[in-house]
Amino acid sequence: MAQSVRDEILAKLRAAPSVGVPTRPTLPPYKTLSMNQEQLIAEFIARLAEEAVAVHRVKDFPEVLDRLTVIASEEGLKKVMTSADDVISRLDLAGWGKKNDIQVMTPRDFPDRNSYRDAVFDQAQAGITGADFAVAESATIGLIHNKDQSRLVSLAPILHIAIVPVDRIIPVYEKAIEKAFAKKGEYPSQFVFITGPSMTGDIQGVLFKGMHGPRKVIVILVG
Repeated sequence: MAQSVRDEILAKLRAAPSVGVPTRPTLPPYKTLSMNQEQLIAEFIARLAEEAVAVHRVKDFPEVLDRLTVIASEEGLKKVMTSADDVISRLDLAGWGKKNDIQVMTPRDFPDRNSYRDAVFDQAQAGITGADFAVAESATIGLIHNKDQSRLVSLAPILHIAIVPVDRIIPVYEKAIEKAFAKKGEYPSQFVFITGPSMTGDIQGVLFKGMHGPRKVIVILVG
């Protein structure tokens, strides 16, 4: 019986001389790894500007509320959805909302997933979250999702407002992965990297914002 084409190809591959694995060239050091904290902050802000992200820097958490008031007025916000992460929990957003005639909702306010889903997609004009880390080299915000950091808050509304303590700005992605998986056996179900507004060019190469997430991202840096 004639040898099959498959067998013939495999025979030629086995007979071919072995080639050693090429040595990978040494990567140049990332410039962000040698930066101090203030330089990392400046790099993060510069990269955010490239992604068309508005940045506000405030000195402390009470000033965050003042800046949120300005943003809410500029954006015409009357209904927002917030997470309950360790950054947001330092702010009295419920009191802030009452003072400014803004309805502040959280995922825990809803009796079931369907009613929460409808509210976050159809009612919330903005989602307000903290951040677990921020990557200076790429202006990326990182959220580790758990019971206090619901995924849709940062994804469903057309505006995402991220409140980022400056001490959470890190130089490179690798440090973010280390942070996300720092506690052995307590790994998150998922985490997301957010670099600017949602944007796609899939349709005839035309850039469109908001296809798979917020059309606009605003960052408030604290510290």
